[in-house]
Amino acid sequence: MFSISLGDGAELQNLEPWQTEEFLAHVERAREYAGPWVPFTVTVTDTETARTFLQSYADKQAADTGRLYGIRLDGTLVGGVLFRVFDTRNEYCEVGVWLEPSAAGRGLITKAVTHLIDWVVDERGMHRVEWLASSANHRSIGVAKRLGFTLDGVLRESFPWQGMRHDMEVWSVLAPEWRERRTAEHDDHRAARADSSS
Repeated sequence: MFSISLGDGAELQNLEPWQTEEFLAHVERAREYAGPWVPFTVTVTDTETARTFLQSYADKQAADTGRLYGIRLDGTLVGGVLFRVFDTRNEYCEVGVWLEPSAAGRGLITKAVTHLIDWVVDERGMHRVEWLASSANHRSIGVAKRLGFTLDGVLRESFPWQGMRHDMEVWSVLAPEWRERRTAEHDDHRAARADSSS
C-alpha cells in the first residue's frame, strides 16, 4: 500500500473495499460532524453500504474516473480526500474532503489536497481542479481559500440535502495558477531560511 507522510504521525493512503469494517467504524465517528455536508457519511450505515461505497471508488479508479484516499493519524483512519470527478479528456477534476472531529484543526486536509493537486497537475495533466462546498460550510470554504482557489460562482439552491436546499459555491484553481503559487511559496521558504541563517 502506498503511503505519503503528512507529518506529525499522519499519512495519506489508498482506501479500498477490503477495509470496509474500518471504514464503517470511521464513518460512524465522523457522521455527526461531517453529515451536514458530506452525504456518504449519512448514507453509509452498515457493512453493505460501506462496501458498496468503497467498491464504487475502486471501480472509478480502475476506469480512471475517480480516486479515494484515507487520512490516517497515528494509524487510525480519521478522514479522507477523493476525486469525485476525474475527467482526463477535458482535463478537469473535482476534489472532495471530510474528517472526523478528532482530526480537525491540524491542517491535514490542506496537506493532503496539496499532494493530490501536485499529482494531477504534474503527472496527469489536469488543467482545472474544482472544489464545491455549501455556502454554509465555512470550514470547507476556508480550506479552498487557503489553497489558493478562486470563487467562480454560486449555484443557488442546487443541492437538496437533509430537508434544505443548499447554495453550492464553485471554487477552482488552474494549473498555471497552482504552479505559480507553488513557486512563490518555495521562494518564500528559501528566503526565510536565508534570513534565519544570516
